[in-house]
Amino acid sequence: MREFSESYLERTREGMWDDSREALEPLALETRSRILDVGCGTGELSRVLREEAADDATVVGCDVDLDLLAAAADRDSAGNSIPLVAGDALRLPFPDDTFDLVVCQALLINLPDPSAALCEFARVSTDLVAAVEPDNAAVEIDSSVEREGRLERRARRAYLAGVSTDVALGADAREAFERAGLEVCETQRYDHVRTVAPPYSEGALLAARRKATGAGLADDRETMLSGALSESGYDDLRSAWREMGRDVIEQMESREYRREEAVPFFVVVGRV
Repeated sequence: MREFSESYLERTREGMWDDSREALEPLALETRSRILDVGCGTGELSRVLREEAADDATVVGCDVDLDLLAAAADRDSAGNSIPLVAGDALRLPFPDDTFDLVVCQALLINLPDPSAALCEFARVSTDLVAAVEPDNAAVEIDSSVEREGRLERRARRAYLAGVSTDVALGADAREAFERAGLEVCETQRYDHVRTVAPPYSEGALLAARRKATGAGLADDRETMLSGALSESGYDDLRSAWREMGRDVIEQMESREYRREEAVPFFVVVGRV
């Protein structure tokens, strides 16, 4: 399974549920009594579930990464009111039928066998299993730096060709649900849109610096080279990427830079 840092999760999930909570309506959160968030990471979805569920409901976060669980505990402004448990998605540390809803966000795309995890989710659920998964092959970029979108598409193709899991799972998650013996009740799409515009946040400034140094591509170098991309092709891409990053910084200095990224997510809900 791929591992993620606290900063990566913060960068990619920032503002995700600010105006998209209607996408969670199929989970009927107000009727749930015990909810499990598997692969909770730093707890963004867990906190949303806690806010949307009934006052007397219990929401539990579970993740295999102890550092991320510690960060989730630190961020829980309600005084650690969400219990956090260390555990593997394929071997959940709970008895059968412990919860009436088990949900994950951007977890199945990082597992070699999503259906195996869904079978484990079904084991500990008496009713619903749900997944919120992106289609990373369908991300759209609109940028005031003309070549940014083109280079991001090029980098994404190279990454998708080299990654070992289905990071474009998206709506196809329903097939994994069916293989796990779950009855799919609903599939709903929503687009998570991230906008960069003046005044620029610290996160946006950091992202621009990472483009200008090529640090972002360096993180994915091994994956890209596992696909069809050659060493020289990677070097050419990184050189163009760094030039693009310098253009981004230049536009930021004159407050002209604008960027909009739309990532399609799919909420798939199945019944045990």
